[in-house]
Amino acid sequence: MISAREGDRAPTGLLVEEFVLCEDYTAAGIDGAEWRAENRAWSSSAEASRAIRADRALRGRVTPVSRQEACKAFRLLGGGELPEEAGLRTLFQERRSLPTSSPLNMSGSSARRYRILFAGDLGADGLARAREALRLEPTGDPRVVGAASTDAGGHGFTWELRRIGAGIAWCVDVTARLGSGPVTALGALLHHHRQAVRDQGLIPVTIERFA
Repeated sequence: MISAREGDRAPTGLLVEEFVLCEDYTAAGIDGAEWRAENRAWSSSAEASRAIRADRALRGRVTPVSRQEACKAFRLLGGGELPEEAGLRTLFQERRSLPTSSPLNMSGSSARRYRILFAGDLGADGLARAREALRLEPTGDPRVVGAASTDAGGHGFTWELRRIGAGIAWCVDVTARLGSGPVTALGALLHHHRQAVRDQGLIPVTIERFA
């Protein structure tokens, strides 16, 4: 949801985005569309998508919201009923490509290592909710907010929440030790973690793979 000023919850428009994922669940691009109350029309969001991730002041005017909240804002602005997901995808006009590269495996390990990168900063309440949503436990490492692990779908997963710089960015680093189960469990876990942190107000930037 887009507002006129930082901290203002009154909407002036909507920005709808969807990550385009590769087969290994890394991000290849972002599809999206932007709707502004001033002209009541959908347009390309590629430039806005880039800007909110690079410009802290502009990012302060964007609030990640649920579909229910987006529908309410859309009606309030005179847009009527917000299209369903399939309908919204037909409005995507320009894909913003993200840099991709083949992962390096310097250690010879079969584990996969991912980083979900976010722009923005977490306040005390948001950080507490992120810890709860990701089921994090203290690590004793000042660089790591917390870590957790689980077995799911025949695979083993470990993840950490890290802060990058002061008020610049955060990331969730995920290590996946894949077993014999469907690899879709990995995609589901990465999606859950991305949404869990997004729900605290951060803007997802990309999903990278290092190994």
